[in-house]
Amino acid sequence: MADSFDAEEMLERFRQRARAVRERGIPPLEGPERKRFIEQAKADYMDYAMIGDAKANLEDGILTLTIDLRPQAPAGPP
Repeated sequence: MADSFDAEEMLERFRQRARAVRERGIPPLEGPERKRFIEQAKADYMDYAMIGDAKANLEDGILTLTIDLRPQAPAGPP
């Protein structure tokens, strides 16, 4: 399997999943069900986006994903 596995393709699928979660509408739910749906969508998006942003390394059949969770420096002049 490792010979035909493309880590970048896998990461792209996770990026697509993150976009799909972000773009999908909210079904006609009310009250607590609506809140649960929205919270689950937030968690799904975060999970898919983090994996989609990962750096992948496949070495000797071991896939390692590196996800930098450090805060980013502010943009612009100091």
